[in-house]
Amino acid sequence: MLNDFILTHKGELAALITAFFWTITALAFESAGKKIGSLQVNLIRLTMAFVFLSIFSWFMRGVIFPTDASVHNWVWLSISGLVGFVLGDLVLFQAYVVVGARISMLIMALAPGVAALIGWAWLGETVTLKQGIAMLLTFSGIAMVILRREIHDPEKPKARRKVQFSYPIAGLLLAFGGAVGQGGGLVLSKYGMADYDVFSAVQIRVLTGVVGFALIFTFLGRWKKLSEALKNRRAISRTAIGAFFGPFLGVSFSLWAVKFTTTGVASALMSIVPVLIIPFSVLIMKERFNPKELLGAFVTILGVFLFFM
Repeated sequence: MLNDFILTHKGELAALITAFFWTITALAFESAGKKIGSLQVNLIRLTMAFVFLSIFSWFMRGVIFPTDASVHNWVWLSISGLVGFVLGDLVLFQAYVVVGARISMLIMALAPGVAALIGWAWLGETVTLKQGIAMLLTFSGIAMVILRREIHDPEKPKARRKVQFSYPIAGLLLAFGGAVGQGGGLVLSKYGMADYDVFSAVQIRVLTGVVGFALIFTFLGRWKKLSEALKNRRAISRTAIGAFFGPFLGVSFSLWAVKFTTTGVASALMSIVPVLIIPFSVLIMKERFNPKELLGAFVTILGVFLFFM
């Protein structure tokens, strides 16, 4: 019976495993990014991930490089790598530095809605009324965390309260850009991967990401900062942990998830990170949060799970 359940729900289970991996990754990259900069972390972690994927491919398939991929695979997976790894993660990793991993991953819970809408427009996947309600519920939960009402004049407690953001707007917009990148990257990955090997598909995406960030480093003249970053052993070790559980295992399992279930469902289950990350943020990162933020996180996840119910 257990085997039947696993076979029937292998896409959904892969998505849940991905969420756990991404929780570890977010915290590792937040710590590393604050030490050596988000741009340096991006290039280093993708290079490490490409090495991991190459070694894995050699043992599992007997090839180091995905030479058996079709033109369709290369074109669309490369575009996916640019959208997800370069554009999406470029802004997401800066969001880690500005507002932290916990809030960034909460905003990333919007990715299922983005993925569902793109999947509907691009792949013809169905967006139901229930999924529309789920998107609104998810947004409401996020709003509970990032918005607050304040009275500027303490002598006038009945004065009209102004709604303000609890966190820097720039950081929130960066995290939202990451959500768009992840949602769009997943849809493009599903279309580009087709029946091709999952880990080799990730290898193509990662390779594109390495090339993309290398061009950015050349354009901005940041290679000297990269060499300085490589001397920070603590940051590099945390980047290595993030690379192993992120671009290597996490992204591979996420493609496995979208291969065996719809993009919206996979994204929804992968978006439970905002709740998974709470105990880690408190115990490891020593962050504080109020009951409203905890309630908002659970409302967000409730909206996410409505996609799957």
